Amino acid sequence: MQQGRILKGIGGFYYVLPEDSSETVECKARGRFRMDGLTPMVGDRVLFETQREGHARIAELLPRKNALMRPPVANIDQLLIVLSASVPAPDWLLADKLIVQAKLLSIEPVLVLNKCDESGAAVLSAFERDYAAHFRCLRVSARRGDGLSALTDLLRGRVSCFAGQSAVGKSSLINAICPELSLETGGLSKKTARGRHTTRHAELWPAFGGAILDTPGFSLFEPDFLEQDALDRCYPEFMDLPAQCRFFGCMHISEPDCAVKERIAAGGMSPARYERYTLLAREFETRRKHRYD
Repeated sequence: MQQGRILKGIGGFYYVLPEDSSETVECKARGRFRMDGLTPMVGDRVLFETQREGHARIAELLPRKNALMRPPVANIDQLLIVLSASVPAPDWLLADKLIVQAKLLSIEPVLVLNKCDESGAAVLSAFERDYAAHFRCLRVSARRGDGLSALTDLLRGRVSCFAGQSAVGKSSLINAICPELSLETGGLSKKTARGRHTTRHAELWPAFGGAILDTPGFSLFEPDFLEQDALDRCYPEFMDLPAQCRFFGCMHISEPDCAVKERIAAGGMSPARYERYTLLAREFETRRKHRYD
């Protein structure tokens, strides 16, 4: 049997890239997967074998290190959270949500600010202030080519997922570094100044010794509820301070003797990012209270 990675799945067929080849192999999944409640996903590492009737067959799904449900894709190494430095205005709260989602799945988040050739000083300052101290950050321009060499280096040998608002330039960035893909780009709706979704299904494209994936708009993975200690671990600014708070499960909002709030007051987190944290903390608290409703 050979080992490979599923690049896409269409109509019950899976297209697998073998480890030692640049040509994909069309495969069907073995019938036992359905009986066992298993469904192959884009990004899965698999064992497959050729069949006399022509199609190859996926015989085994190798263990996944993570899996996203929207879009369904497995074994992502890093999540490139793309923001726009001009139009549409950067959605910082969405960026923070995506960071939390990445951290929960042991995916490295990377913040990418596109359209920097069109930006004002306020957006660049907010980007650096809120993220540069704790996350890998890139400033790029798909149109002008700024920062694309650093972006390419970051992608080498890794499976990378691009995510963010529509019209921030995810597909444009991929086209700029991989022009042979010629992905459709949607731009902005003139009536609403909102992005049009152009990515319709999950597909990995081999690139730079790894693979890249574009995702449609706001999709990804969002937990129904999240315990406070899990949320704490998604914020590197908190370090190990939650264990020093007076109350177990401290939300770091209104509780007394909170070690995290003391650090924040000393400048350990930007006020804007802390304000967004409180929104997420209260949202998850509400979900925890109503999880059995």
